[in-house]
Amino acid sequence: MYEGDVLAGNWRRPGKGKIPLVPAEYDLVVEDAESGFCGAVVACDKEAVTLEDRFGKRRLFPLAPAAFLLEGKAVTLVRPAATPAGPRRSASGSTVVEGLRARVARQSRIYVEGVHDAALVEKIWGHDLRVEGVVVEYLEGVDDLPSIVAEFEPEPGRRLGVLVDHLVPGSKESRIAAQVTSEHVLIVGHPYIDIWQAVKPSVLRIPGWPDVPRGVPWKEGVIAALGWRMEPAEAWRRILGAVSTYTDLEPELLGRVEELIDFVTTEAS
Repeated sequence: MYEGDVLAGNWRRPGKGKIPLVPAEYDLVVEDAESGFCGAVVACDKEAVTLEDRFGKRRLFPLAPAAFLLEGKAVTLVRPAATPAGPRRSASGSTVVEGLRARVARQSRIYVEGVHDAALVEKIWGHDLRVEGVVVEYLEGVDDLPSIVAEFEPEPGRRLGVLVDHLVPGSKESRIAAQVTSEHVLIVGHPYIDIWQAVKPSVLRIPGWPDVPRGVPWKEGVIAALGWRMEPAEAWRRILGAVSTYTDLEPELLGRVEELIDFVTTEAS
């Protein structure tokens, strides 16, 4: 025989001291015990936590005792402890230069393929580029790259770095890049069909970037396969909005951008 009613009381609000306190760290996945809403922590203050589900929907929940389930067990979420003071880091991981003043732009430039590439480079490496005085411009494709390079007239102290999508052996991009032979030009690339793929799928809470059949526009094919009901421009805003630091990007892109920055900021010997 049980002593009393085993179902009496509120199982979600058990006695004090029996429920673990868990810091609401970014990306921690929990479930709201009351509504069943499951998502990852994207923000937290002293009173509430914001969760985002795998569809990108966000909801705000109060930091009530035993209000959440973590791996099926009741927990109380608390605001994470403040990190120790130290040098601030930029989105690229570099040390932030406090009180930075704009410097005269170098003659050297970095070219990327399109506006999406430029936006991503700016979001992650923007601080570094302003420190170095490097301007990023976009080409709207690589078909005219040889003539664009010739018009730029690269020379010592006026270097040109170019980031190309899908720069793999046998691709159209690799054949065009091979036509540029100046020692003052560095052309590097990543293996992805589009810069979208350089964002880690986990950042968007998707299992992976889908394969798109030949003949289907790549961006539209990706959107359809993921079940996103939006135009490419809106999809890109969603993707870019999910990116906050260099850790959200694939290493194949990170290394190439760092290589270009080093090239255009180093004087030719």
